[in-house]
Amino acid sequence: MGNSGKLAVVAAFVSLGLLVLAAVVLEELVLYLFLGSVLICYLASLVQVFNRRRYFVVLLGAAGTSVFIGCSIAFLRMWGIAFNQDANALGSAVSTLDSDIYFYLAAMAGVGTLGVLFLGAVVPSFGSRAVVPAKRPAPTAKRTPPPRKPVTRKPAPRTSTPTKRPAPRTPSTAAKRPTSSASTQRKPAPKR
Repeated sequence: MGNSGKLAVVAAFVSLGLLVLAAVVLEELVLYLFLGSVLICYLASLVQVFNRRRYFVVLLGAAGTSVFIGCSIAFLRMWGIAFNQDANALGSAVSTLDSDIYFYLAAMAGVGTLGVLFLGAVVPSFGSRAVVPAKRPAPTAKRTPPPRKPVTRKPAPRTSTPTKRPAPRTPSTAAKRPTSSASTQRKPAPKR
C-alpha cells in the first residue's frame, strides 16, 4: 500500500473519532473537522485506487459521487435553499413534502461511495497477486574451493662451462658534440 492508502486509513479512523466527538459535544467546529477528514479520506482513497489501476472501482466511485451530488441538490432545492436568489430563503416557510427521501439517498450514496473507494484502496487484489520469491534454504556451510597446490618449478640445468660476457665500455673522456659546421663523419675510436 502506498502513502495515499496509509493516509486514507488514518483519515478514516480520525473521521470516525470525530464523528463520535461531534455526536457528543454538538459543536460546529468538530463537524467541520469531521467533514474535512472525510474529504481527505475520499481523495486519498481515490488516488490509491488510480495508483492500483482499479478502473472499475473508479467507475463505481464516479457513479456514487454523481448520485450523492444529485440527491443533495434535490434535497436542498426541496427546502428552497439551492438556486434561490432570495436573501431570506432560509427563514421563509416552504413546502418540504417528501424531501426526506433525497436526504437518505444522498447519505446512502455518500457512505456507499466512500466505502467502495476505501475498500478498493485498502484491500489487496486477489486475481493478480505479486509473485512472492521462493524462500531459499539457509546455507549450512560455506563451500570453499580446495586449496591449490603450490607449483614447483625445476631450475634450468647448469652447464659446466661458464659463459663469458663482454665487459661494458666506459668512455675515458666526455663525449663532445660536433659543431654544426663540423663534418658529420665519425672518427674511428682509438684501439687499446
